[in-house]
Amino acid sequence: MNPLLLRTALITGAVIGLLNIVFAALDYGLENLPLWFYAAQLLLLPAMILPMRYFPQASATRDFLGRAGLFALGWAVPFAIYKFAHDVLSPVFDPVASLISYAVTVLLFSLIFAAIRRPRAG
Repeated sequence: MNPLLLRTALITGAVIGLLNIVFAALDYGLENLPLWFYAAQLLLLPAMILPMRYFPQASATRDFLGRAGLFALGWAVPFAIYKFAHDVLSPVFDPVASLISYAVTVLLFSLIFAAIRRPRAG
């Protein structure tokens, strides 16, 4: 992996983890966040590094559904960690609703990214 892509993956994973901690602290209070929640945020670093190769491939893929699929693969694991770690904190956690929300969000974002990040003509 080239150094720029690696640095981008690490910075993105760290920012997403910090944002998740901030949002969870706003919802539940920083003192109420369990230790496993912080540890789960560390999983975002390898979760961003491993699928990072999908993003340049997606940006170069001409087929819309193929491009959307690559974006979905790239965001699937990091977003799962982000979403489920936060959702599980809720006292009224519903695994089915959380999974449906996760799937719909990944689908929508992959379609939006595929529409925005299409390869240049020529």
